[in-house]
Amino acid sequence: MTAATRGARIGIDVGGTFTDFVLSDPRDRSLSFYKEPSTPDDPSRALIDGLQALLDQVGLGPRDVSVLMHGTTIGLNAIIQRKGARIGLIVSSGYRDILEIARCRMPSSFDFHADKEIPLVPRERIIEIGARLSASGAVTARPDEMEISRVTAELQALKLDAAALVLINGYTHPDFESELAERISSQAGGLAITSAASIWPEIREYERTLVACLNAYIQPLIQHYFDGLRGGLTERGVTAPIVVTASNGGSLSAASAVDRPVETILSGPASGVMAAVRLAQAVDTPGIITFDMGGTSSDIAIAAGGMPELATRTDIGGLPLVLPVVDVSAIGAGGGSIVWVDQHGIIKVGPQSAGAKPGPVSYGQGGDQPAVTDCYLTLGYIDPAGFLGGRMKLDGDAARAALASVGTRIGLSGNVADVAARAAEGALAVTTAGMASALYKTLAERGLDPRGFALVPFGGAGPTHANLLAEEVGIPHIIVPPAAGTFCAMGAAGADLRRDFVRSLRLALDAGSSATLSETFEALRTEGLSWLAAEGGAKGETRFDRAVDMRYAGQAYELRVNLPADATTADAIAEAFHREHERIYGFRDTEAVVELGTARLAAVGITPDLPVPDLYAGGTAVGPKGERPIYHRGTWIPAAVYSRAALVASQSLAGPAIVEQEDTTVVILPGWSGRIDRMGNLHLEGIAK
Repeated sequence: MTAATRGARIGIDVGGTFTDFVLSDPRDRSLSFYKEPSTPDDPSRALIDGLQALLDQVGLGPRDVSVLMHGTTIGLNAIIQRKGARIGLIVSSGYRDILEIARCRMPSSFDFHADKEIPLVPRERIIEIGARLSASGAVTARPDEMEISRVTAELQALKLDAAALVLINGYTHPDFESELAERISSQAGGLAITSAASIWPEIREYERTLVACLNAYIQPLIQHYFDGLRGGLTERGVTAPIVVTASNGGSLSAASAVDRPVETILSGPASGVMAAVRLAQAVDTPGIITFDMGGTSSDIAIAAGGMPELATRTDIGGLPLVLPVVDVSAIGAGGGSIVWVDQHGIIKVGPQSAGAKPGPVSYGQGGDQPAVTDCYLTLGYIDPAGFLGGRMKLDGDAARAALASVGTRIGLSGNVADVAARAAEGALAVTTAGMASALYKTLAERGLDPRGFALVPFGGAGPTHANLLAEEVGIPHIIVPPAAGTFCAMGAAGADLRRDFVRSLRLALDAGSSATLSETFEALRTEGLSWLAAEGGAKGETRFDRAVDMRYAGQAYELRVNLPADATTADAIAEAFHREHERIYGFRDTEAVVELGTARLAAVGITPDLPVPDLYAGGTAVGPKGERPIYHRGTWIPAAVYSRAALVASQSLAGPAIVEQEDTTVVILPGWSGRIDRMGNLHLEGIAK
């Protein structure tokens, strides 16, 4: 094997329905794509089988792989389904009810019968310890050996898989808390104990406790998964390092992911958003809305000004998570979402999903309830013989029969094909309306007009549904990337190494505190450099992004403010806050005292860009490979069918049309047109509302 054939970089995204792969081939700087049906009972099986099939497809061997960049939903699914490890919690004396009390807020202001979220750790598995710090970081209570032995004995009696340790004011002295966790772990026979201050040293004890508990809750599962994955890959001869994508849009080594799995909870959706942002920069489109529609759900994110939004708080399974994450919102159903009729005879879609097994009715795997994918098939959007490039045949007759049954239940009559088509179009209308409503809300919260954005659809169903959503919302421009169906895997393959570091300050802004802030950033930068060196990312280009949470004195919560490199003085820092406050709330208060909250620094190790195709603009346009009818607004109309691989730069298409590729299908509605740019992106343009 020559050196020229070494170094393939492979991005992997494990979804609920399909496991996606993107391979960057060093021999000719090409990209190859592959989809493998997921195996929910053992996600690593689909990954290993799909990886082998992809390597066979491109003619590479296991030793030719230089790195596997892997997105996973294992932690997220475990939290949502409450199927994590059996964990305990160690807290400062007097704070055993920290999870029960939480923030003392009602789940709903309008539902007095709503139940509180069940605590992640039941009270009988919470142990108090005589350890505490003051608000300034001084140790006010230090446990002796007898106290540690008592706590250790209680932990062992509970027969736990892992535990978390949280001390009041622990964020002020992370080393004290982490050293205590190590001592208890050592005496408890090596029980994994997550120190909250080591994971996330930020003020607010309830949120910090949840971060530690969530980390402990999924750590044994992640450890078991990667141990099994590494063993399976080694059996196939793949010894390349595994890099795991993170919720903040970056990535970290598998060892770091096992140590800090809470940072990977939203890794898959974040990867797709980051890939879309890079695409938008390449085509000079600063404002985009990403639309990730997979088999189970659909997610959106907004990137205005060429950068994705990062949230410092999100909800995971009803629990607040205060780690930085790419701000992704769930807006609706996926391709596997089930179409059903309620007791009032009204058609509904989701939230139940057919998943990978048994899947939609058309999969022929025992599913008897029609799904959104069956609607696409019935309306003519998808070729039943061309799904996954022909590797998976769909049963169109079964899909039509199932949807005709739905149509009968809502009062439709006629022949099976027409009733099925009308029911399918109705189901997609319901799906689109729900998505549009959620998208309108998200845009309104930010004061944004959809007409100023381009929609970037990806996921297996995103390009198929994108034109329906854009037309409903009033988005005039759609950009469909070449590998839209495996776009999250593409994002994983190109993810930078990244980790976020924080320190809570709680100081009034003045000359002294601005100097303290600069010292804090320098200390965080040193931590970041050490982490990058350990991850192997310090050899290339690095970047450090600074931000700080600030507020006017008396406000309950802070605003996250990105600081430019030259904002080091108190006046410059205050002005950055005033501008952000004015942008969001419409006013500034220059007379009020400004307070510094949490300093945030992102350490980024830049990953080399993936190759970008440059299509020959003078190529000869190839006409449609055929024609088939699609059902639109109550009637069948002819649509030209194109092969995506045959399209050339500057080629134009007129709707109605279908563009087929192995990993997805693009629908172009009447009144819309398409064109191909030199990078192979398909631009759809229409008239906005």
